[in-house]
Amino acid sequence: MLLEGFNSFLGLIYTAMLVLAVIALVMALMAREDAYRAADKQKKSFWLIILGVAVAVNLWVPFLFLQLAGLIASIVFFVDVRPALKAVSGGGRRRGGSSSDGPYGPYNGGR
Repeated sequence: MLLEGFNSFLGLIYTAMLVLAVIALVMALMAREDAYRAADKQKKSFWLIILGVAVAVNLWVPFLFLQLAGLIASIVFFVDVRPALKAVSGGGRRRGGSSSDGPYGPYNGGR
C-alpha cells in the first residue's frame, strides 16, 4: 500500500519534470535568435539542444541523474535566460507610463 503511493508520487514528479522541460523548450523555440545575443546568453541552438535532450531523457531514459540534469537546465532557463530574453525583447511588465512610475503609481519625489 505504501509502496504504491510512493510509486504514484514518483510518477507525478517525473511527469512534472517532463512538462517543465517541454514548456521550456517551447518558450526557447518562440524567442528570437537575436534576443539571445542581445541578452548575452548562449545561442538559441544551444538552448534548443539542451532542452531537447532534457525532454528526450525524461521520455525515454530511466536514469534519475540525467533527468535531474534536465530539470536543472529547465530551471536555469526559466530563472536566468527567459527573464533576460523578455527584458531585451520588450516583454517586461510595464505597459506604458513614465520612467518614474513605481508599482503603485507615479513617484512624486517625496512631496
